[in-house]
Amino acid sequence: MEFNNTQPIFIQIADYICSQTLQGLYKTESRIPSVRELAIQLEVNPNTVMRAYERLQNLEIIYNKRGIGYFIAPQALTQIQLLRRRQFINDTLPAIFKEMRLLGISISEIEAEYNNFLLNQI
Repeated sequence: MEFNNTQPIFIQIADYICSQTLQGLYKTESRIPSVRELAIQLEVNPNTVMRAYERLQNLEIIYNKRGIGYFIAPQALTQIQLLRRRQFINDTLPAIFKEMRLLGISISEIEAEYNNFLLNQI
């Protein structure tokens, strides 16, 4: 995993766990790597991973079974989708709308491109 300078590393690690979950690599109720395991894998300080795990716990994406480890919460997929939708709508869409306005691109053009994209995904 390569980290960027635009966000704190612990948030990028939390996003990484969320992406892995959305992609089905971490299943609901499955154990995820321990703090130490993930810190070694990502070559970061264990405290950084712990902050990421605390964030994920606060968002109800993972939970801790004391003495056993961290697990993906039953509602994790729904929570991740809600969080990502909110981020997309609040952060990404305004920049896209601004660029659309500057380039004179209409919503109907975007809709046509999106439908074309969906057809090519099958």
